[in-house]
Amino acid sequence: MTKRKTFFWFIASLLTLFSFQSAAVKWDAEWIWTKQKIGNPNDWVMLRKEVDITDFDKITPNEAITAYISADTKYWLWINGEMVVFEGSYTGGPSPVKPSPRVDSFPIASNKYYDQVDIKKYLKKGKNTIAALAWYYGANGDKGTHISARIGGFIFQAKVDEKLIISDTSWKAKKHEAYQPVAKEKHRRVAAWSVNYDARNDMGDWGNDAWYLPGYDDSNWELASSAKKPPRAPFFELFPSEIPPLNNFGLANCTNFPESKFPFVSDGKKIKCKLDFNKNFTPYFDIEAPAGLSIHIKSNMRLNTIETFYTTKQGRQQFESYSWLNGRIIEYTIPKGVTVHGLKYRWTGVGKPVGHFESDDAWYSRIWQMSENTLYICARDNFMDTPDRERGLWIGDVADQASYLFYSMDKPGRDLLKKAIKVTMAFSDSESGVFAGLGPGRFRELPAQSLQFIEQGVWHYYYNTGDLETLAYAYPYVHKYLSIWEKQENGLIVFRDGAWKWTDWGPQDTIDYDVIQNALYYSALVSARKMAKVLNDNTHMAFYDQRITELKQAFQQHFWQDGFYSSKPNKLKDDRANAVAIIFSLAEPAQYQQIVDNVLIPNQYASPHFEWMIYNAMAIAGRYDDALARMKQRYGKQVDNKERSTLTEYMTGGGTENHAWNAPATVLSQYIAGIAPTSVAWETYEIMPNMAHMKHIKQLVPSVQGDIEFEISRDNNSINMTLTSPKGSTATVGIPKAYFKVNTLSINDKQVFKAGLLWSTDNTDQYPGIRYMGEDDKYLKFELAPGDWTIQAGQ
Repeated sequence: MTKRKTFFWFIASLLTLFSFQSAAVKWDAEWIWTKQKIGNPNDWVMLRKEVDITDFDKITPNEAITAYISADTKYWLWINGEMVVFEGSYTGGPSPVKPSPRVDSFPIASNKYYDQVDIKKYLKKGKNTIAALAWYYGANGDKGTHISARIGGFIFQAKVDEKLIISDTSWKAKKHEAYQPVAKEKHRRVAAWSVNYDARNDMGDWGNDAWYLPGYDDSNWELASSAKKPPRAPFFELFPSEIPPLNNFGLANCTNFPESKFPFVSDGKKIKCKLDFNKNFTPYFDIEAPAGLSIHIKSNMRLNTIETFYTTKQGRQQFESYSWLNGRIIEYTIPKGVTVHGLKYRWTGVGKPVGHFESDDAWYSRIWQMSENTLYICARDNFMDTPDRERGLWIGDVADQASYLFYSMDKPGRDLLKKAIKVTMAFSDSESGVFAGLGPGRFRELPAQSLQFIEQGVWHYYYNTGDLETLAYAYPYVHKYLSIWEKQENGLIVFRDGAWKWTDWGPQDTIDYDVIQNALYYSALVSARKMAKVLNDNTHMAFYDQRITELKQAFQQHFWQDGFYSSKPNKLKDDRANAVAIIFSLAEPAQYQQIVDNVLIPNQYASPHFEWMIYNAMAIAGRYDDALARMKQRYGKQVDNKERSTLTEYMTGGGTENHAWNAPATVLSQYIAGIAPTSVAWETYEIMPNMAHMKHIKQLVPSVQGDIEFEISRDNNSINMTLTSPKGSTATVGIPKAYFKVNTLSINDKQVFKAGLLWSTDNTDQYPGIRYMGEDDKYLKFELAPGDWTIQAGQ
């Protein structure tokens, strides 16, 4: 190993160590539960502790009191009767206990995450009651999103001044007998379980005498059993979670059941409780009933795997089912004669979907919002393909999500992508260098998804965030994986089947596997070279340079067929293959129009997984109207269906109703509104609007530097633009020249252009924060400092 390489690995190791241990905890707390040898699957346990805090008044106003909390698998936390955390602890990572060769469907032992929660506002001087409900899955699910320990466990640690509050054998613990074994399970694709709750065995939950409230008599509860302090099998090491606890939007009424509709008496027929749009939720009801009746709750989603079965107790009772599900309609089946006092739901998710796009063409405003809705409900413990049947971390889907994540979600969303990157790499195969397309509990190489993840996942994440630590962690895995690919003598790569050569769900006889795989490998090489440059590691530059040069030449020589790319020109004219050739700069600009006319307009084979890339390719070719027309053709039925608020697995509208890889929003934000970063972490960005037929566009981008708010309107004689640009960012704004000859231009009411004569915007005293950047055939370009800007252009 060279000195340079040794130094790089040392720095990368330090960065990785720092990223995992920056909030590391010296654990005095112990893992606790009820007595168990091997955990019972789908087990719910209550835990309580009263602590006396005498020195609470010594805590300064700005001082946080951080609790460090974890569970296998989930927990709900109350302090002094007030809910602090709704569904804490994340599945899926962070890392295996030791590197190992991977075998599919055989999960390896995993370390755990812990949450960090500021509990100061819930505490008081004197006696405090800390209570938790912990849920042990005891199952991984067929799609490997969770790696279970062999026993259930809960751990809690906090320090108030000098007082240490820890979970240990002084806590009380009791199995919650109302949670019964599930009588009906469709299948075990997901790790979570349906809920079967018998209220005749409840513990006062949701009432005034609940077990988690202060003053509850727990004298007949047994003391908790200890599984000792971390690090210890089967929980091993604990690392800080990449993401904060879920955002709890609170209980809300369904749109068709406002408060005014209650109470009413059930007629025994199915009650369809409508949400304002498709959400991840937990259902709630408030009823009055005799004991022993059965209530059933599910969503309208055909492929939903989570249901609730509830047996009533005598009298007035409330209940919320804590196993979340997804849908736009909650279907309650409540026996005839039961008085219903309330039907509600709790919407939860990672961070918030804060991005926004709208235009005067309502159809495109609606598809953008449907895309954002789809992205948000496919983001929770990890980015997933769908919240219904699988909840799987398919990294090709994640790469699609990353394309519009940075236009839609706030920091927790960005951190969820970081988690996907770290988990995917950490659970790679230590011998071969393969990282799987699905994980962490499953190991299954899908070469197309792994390659796509390098460019559109790892590099895209770094470029949008500037997170060098995560890049340093991921890069060695990226290089090792790319190095196992073999090369043909002609410069193309040897096709790699992996465990599954799947590339897209479009018609299989139309997929040009060779062209697509070579293009994806090329994109991964280019991104890996960028990573190495950022990390100042030149060790592999010769490898990248040679392969990039040879592959680009071979791609053009062997696949270009005088108007389109194909490995079998008499059989294959694939829109997916030709789109990626443009996106990854394998096609020359002179070839763009032929590709669009010969392939991207007439051939519509792509599933949603590739469809968004075809729009981007058409936009790069300057064919904005054609990209929008294709989008409306392909998504028309879905968007026109007013019952839908998310986008489906297949272009036909079939499969799951809410599938992650739908990213048509990307072209609207990046190429139609025209907002895109031009340097790492949005320190510089551009706004080059291409409005096509639209007359008004409004976009909010939640960049890592802060919100970018942009609006543009035009008519036959004028263009009006407003921009709020955050601190830390410099914008280059293009004033479109396509609609009329611009003769006058004012920025913040200062005239900078008149009748073809440009005022000297280099005069910073006269034009502070404005710099003229030149023009091309499409735009007059100005660089603008952070702040609020108004731009007016006219004939």
